[in-house]
Amino acid sequence: MEDARDQLLAELSEYKKYRDINMIVVFDAMYVPGNSKSFRKFDMEIVWTSKDQTADSYIEALARRRQDRFTQVIVATSDQAEQWTIFSGGALRIPARELLADMKRAKQEVDLEARKLTDQSQVIRHSPWNPKQLLALEKLRNQLTDDHKPSSS
Repeated sequence: MEDARDQLLAELSEYKKYRDINMIVVFDAMYVPGNSKSFRKFDMEIVWTSKDQTADSYIEALARRRQDRFTQVIVATSDQAEQWTIFSGGALRIPARELLADMKRAKQEVDLEARKLTDQSQVIRHSPWNPKQLLALEKLRNQLTDDHKPSSS
């Protein structure tokens, strides 16, 4: 179970970096006496609730404290009742399935951007032309492409 939690935290941490957001992860430790704690890991705040507090009640209170004109709180939960409670407090909610889909999209965006940068650096590194000449060639290519486009009549 601990390995699965660490894997989840690592993936959430990557997503946090991709989207440049502040993230707090809350685990429900209501039925685990003495496990209440808060610490930083993977550049995120990780919270284990106290034995008398559910994760839902902790998240609701946290969202109320953090939500203001300048801060938009988004809570990831698939619990319908919790979504309505969060939404009525002014925060946004995202179901876990949508969060997972956005995490995958963010990773694909970063991979695509990394590939573009790698391709660019390889072209520049192996090219006999300097960056100024490459820019002139790109402008010429764009101009030729525009000149040969069929006109829409």
